[in-house]
Amino acid sequence: MTKRSTSKPASAAPTRRLSQELVIDAALAHIDRSGPHGLTMRSLAQDLGVEAMALYRYVHGKEDLLEGVVNRLMGDLTAELDDELAEHWQGFLQMFAHRVRRIAIEHPKAFPLVATRHPAAPWLRPPLRSVEVVETLLSTLVQQGFSDQQAVTTYRLFSSFLLGQLLLESSVRGADTGPVEEPLDEGDATIPHADGELTLDDAPEVLRLRPLLSEDRSDEEFEISLEALIDRLDRELSQ
Repeated sequence: MTKRSTSKPASAAPTRRLSQELVIDAALAHIDRSGPHGLTMRSLAQDLGVEAMALYRYVHGKEDLLEGVVNRLMGDLTAELDDELAEHWQGFLQMFAHRVRRIAIEHPKAFPLVATRHPAAPWLRPPLRSVEVVETLLSTLVQQGFSDQQAVTTYRLFSSFLLGQLLLESSVRGADTGPVEEPLDEGDATIPHADGELTLDDAPEVLRLRPLLSEDRSDEEFEISLEALIDRLDRELSQ
């Protein structure tokens, strides 16, 4: 007589336990791979092994999801600034700038969201779009002896420098700096796929300097631009 098996049938794999933090982290990882254009609620659900409707318990939709990613990145920045404040304002701005730049380097495809989405308030400027981040910046500058006007002017100049420099770096590192919405079909635009296909016959200086133009000097350029900004502020404050 055949012995009946007493083993229990294998149960289905347990549903992955979600949380808002897990959903946001997965969205950031997805953007790091595919950019914000490649993120949909359905594709994110596939990453997490759940149905798309399960995500709506934690975020209201893609816009809410993108805001969560931005807040996640800015929250990391705020925590680091609280942990390490330099003694002098020059060192503080140096440290501050490098912390923001690290976001752009580690998450180049997500950084344009930080830089281009609406800030927390209309009078804030990206990429320093978080009230907490701006509070840390302004309060530190005032404590270092800046007047109110000097502190606000520094914030504006500093934001402009970071926005231009780091959006450029993110673009070089593969980010799409255009809007997240689907682009319009503009017809048969001719877009070269590599600079080797371009002719430089009418640009002799570009052709002559092409080896230098092709070098990656982003580290040096960042330092030079940052030092020039701080030197300018130093001269203005000493007048």
